[in-house]
Amino acid sequence: MRGAPRRLPALVAVLAALVLGAPAAATAEPPRLEARAWVLIEARSGEVLASHAASQRLPVASTTKLMTAYVALRELSLRMTVEASPYAALLGESLLELQPGDEVSVRDLLYGLILRSGNDSAVDLALATSGSVRRFVTEMNRYAAALGLAGTHYANPIGLDHEGNYSNALDLAALARRLLRDPAFARIADSRSAVLRSLRPPRRIETLNDFLLAVPWATGVKTGHTNGAAYVLVGSGRRKGVELISAVLGAPSEASRDGETLELLEHGFALYRKRLPVRAGEALATPSIRYSGDELTLRAARSVAVGVRRGRRLRVAVRAPGEVEGPIRRGARLGRALVSVDGRRVAAVPLRAGRGVAEASTLDKLRSFLGDKALWLVLALSAILVGAVLGRRLIR
Repeated sequence: MRGAPRRLPALVAVLAALVLGAPAAATAEPPRLEARAWVLIEARSGEVLASHAASQRLPVASTTKLMTAYVALRELSLRMTVEASPYAALLGESLLELQPGDEVSVRDLLYGLILRSGNDSAVDLALATSGSVRRFVTEMNRYAAALGLAGTHYANPIGLDHEGNYSNALDLAALARRLLRDPAFARIADSRSAVLRSLRPPRRIETLNDFLLAVPWATGVKTGHTNGAAYVLVGSGRRKGVELISAVLGAPSEASRDGETLELLEHGFALYRKRLPVRAGEALATPSIRYSGDELTLRAARSVAVGVRRGRRLRVAVRAPGEVEGPIRRGARLGRALVSVDGRRVAAVPLRAGRGVAEASTLDKLRSFLGDKALWLVLALSAILVGAVLGRRLIR
């Protein structure tokens, strides 16, 4: 919530030390953290990999803005233009620093909301969506109930400390999982910087999330800090073909929050092994070509990397025609390969024709027909000839 001095070099040193010590995280036991509550889930399945007090209701500071973004993304067009309203900021508040009357797109407000944690962005999105902050908060709580976030309630779209503004680690991770399925939000959460092109003149902003800046495989998501919430971070990262999401609530310091997030995610990634069940260009099916007696090789359009935990079953199922007919252009999509882990689909890869196939000519079709029926034709003609000969003899 409040602005804070940037300590990125010091944070990099802390995170580097944790990375160098990462082998300790490879054990099955989750790390012990100072935070009040935390959880680690797999984004693909939602499975909880590690947790502590994950259902405890706590103030969550600016991670409240995840629901603000969720509602805005569903109610507003990214291209919609909003007129910035006056915002009476307190000293030290995180702001996008919009001026009243500024014309700004919803897309740019969302970047300001997530990257700069702009309280003014949150209010402008609330007003654009519902006409008033109070009605928008009602919408936030309606969406929370619809998503099954039973441990969550909102009193404002910003995350200010308030008795009725709380969530828990499980709900925050579940909400982030939902949001990261939205390509628009995923791009925002993974951005180190952005250009707000709807403003005049356009303005470049950088993220306040030092964890995102310091960890190359990090993909988001949102920081938070108030006196009541202490330091909060919903983090995410992708490695070994799997994406994990963490929520760390009530850490004693910014460095502790970021370091413990890294430790938690490193522990999770250590549980997975990267597998490559499908490789780009791999021949996965060979349907016959009608009328030619030849076969057409169908190849995977791309590679698939999947993170698999020990004891989980990885399976590739090919869905492709048994027979094809020209004309077929090279690269045409003909089927797909479905990759699943323990019966849950994790990827679908198109299969493409490895070469072109011309349309069969009339002669090809006749030759194919005769090739299949030749024996029966010969037998039928023979029977007819024998019958004719015998008939003549009987007549004589």
